[in-house]
Amino acid sequence: MDLSKVKNNEKLNLCVWYFRAGFFCLPFVWLVNAVWFYKEAFKKPPYEEQDSIKRYVIFSGIGAFIWTLAIGSWIYIFQTNRVAWGEFADSISFVTPTGRA
Repeated sequence: MDLSKVKNNEKLNLCVWYFRAGFFCLPFVWLVNAVWFYKEAFKKPPYEEQDSIKRYVIFSGIGAFIWTLAIGSWIYIFQTNRVAWGEFADSISFVTPTGRA
C-alpha cells in the first residue's frame, strides 16, 4: 500500500490497528508498524494526526524491542541450560535433540 495516497485520518486508523494487533503476541506487527509509519511520523511536514501516529510508532518500536529482548533471552537461557534441566527441558522442546553436546 502506498501511504501517500491514503488520507491522514485513515493513516492514523491503520497505525492504531497495527498497534493494537501487536498486543496479541504479534511483535512482528509492531516492528512493521514502526518501520512502515516512521517517515509519516518523523519526516513529513506536520499535520493534525501526526502527533498521534508518532506516539504509536514510538510505542510499537519499544514493544518490538522488548519482545526481541525477551525472546532472545529465553532462547539463550534455554539453549545454555537444556541439558541441565533434563526431562523438563525435553518435555517443553518442540524437537528433542538426542545425545549431549
